[in-house]
Amino acid sequence: MINNNTLRTYSGTVCFLLLICVQILFSTKPILAQKVDTGIDVLQKTNYSILKGKKIGIITNPTGVNKNLESTIDLLHSCNDIEVKVLFSPEHGIRGDHAAGEKVATYTDKKTGIQVYSLYGKQKKPNAKMLKGLDAIVYDIQDIGVRSYTYISSMGLLMEACAENDVEFIVLDRPNPFGGIKIEGPLVEPSQISFVSQFPIPYVYGLTCGELAKYLNEEGLLKDSKKCKLQVIAMDGWNRSLTFQETGLPWVPTSPHIPNSMSAIYYAASGILGELYTISIGVGYTQPFELFAAEWINADDLSENLNNLDIPGVLFRPVHYKPYYSVGKGIMLHGVQLHFTDIQKTPISLIQFYVMQECHILNPTKNPFEMCQASRLSMFDKVCGSKEIRMRFTENFLVKDIEELWSAPKESFLGTSKKYWLYE
Repeated sequence: MINNNTLRTYSGTVCFLLLICVQILFSTKPILAQKVDTGIDVLQKTNYSILKGKKIGIITNPTGVNKNLESTIDLLHSCNDIEVKVLFSPEHGIRGDHAAGEKVATYTDKKTGIQVYSLYGKQKKPNAKMLKGLDAIVYDIQDIGVRSYTYISSMGLLMEACAENDVEFIVLDRPNPFGGIKIEGPLVEPSQISFVSQFPIPYVYGLTCGELAKYLNEEGLLKDSKKCKLQVIAMDGWNRSLTFQETGLPWVPTSPHIPNSMSAIYYAASGILGELYTISIGVGYTQPFELFAAEWINADDLSENLNNLDIPGVLFRPVHYKPYYSVGKGIMLHGVQLHFTDIQKTPISLIQFYVMQECHILNPTKNPFEMCQASRLSMFDKVCGSKEIRMRFTENFLVKDIEELWSAPKESFLGTSKKYWLYE
């Protein structure tokens, strides 16, 4: 028989355990948060010693902040022993006040009064005049680990300019949202080199921006195989198994449609297909890059077909939504939402091809490549990095026809790039 004291003890234990469960469920802090210092945090701890007495330029944007969300521009500008002479702006502007694709001219940063040269317009690579009198360029931008995102293109072209003008290039390193293991996609074909595929690396390349800078520099991938004087300020506390969500760091949107770190993963799953502008990928709605939908898709059938493929690490559910802008604006669309269960196991960048495969089976008359404008085919190829992928895939609309070409570079790229790892 249970007496009252025992019952009270038992009840108290249950209540305590329930309280712990509630705290875990509703906590805003990651349960297993890791302490990671990014490059700017590490540099700040040294009181910016490597920059003392130097005249510098900075290329950054709103993601260039320390763990307390203080801007790298403002931190370095306020340091008496460092002279910030010029700022360089990637796509979206140094303060994030320019829309995607918007060409920006030279302007003055209102907060600091420093001249800003835009590297997203006619001038994507600085000339000698822009670099005149500088000892170093500091790069501090959070990348998303996908080749077609233009920040790494700006980084590489600026490295080329530094090599040509004897200016040091300093990278303040940041995590790759995927971690440092995931590698997917073809190398860029020479004919497809562009600002959205500037260098011959896989679509998902598994390096931090600092490691990538070392790879480009040492593998002779800058113009005329020149090398810049490169220094990387490595992170403290990061390792290759950590996704951004596991770092405990605050995420600053890298662009308007990448509002959180998981958006970077979704971008890799749908961004190539999105270049056709024939199937909505959620851009223009509340879940950019997470969705695939069109007016003519049967959501239940597509969801069932995709789930029956048993693609590792991902599930699909039917969705219906009306975009506020972009593809399908104001029209009720039907399709699927992605739900990742294991991003390391799933072939993330092939998901968009699986979607096209099953859409073709269910709606063979709706060819997204024929429904788009001709110019979009060229952009699809450039972002993909390969025209051959599209040519092979559209023969039968089967993922198996491109799998080997898609995954072939992984082992060779891993073997080469591993030499430049800064983290295990």
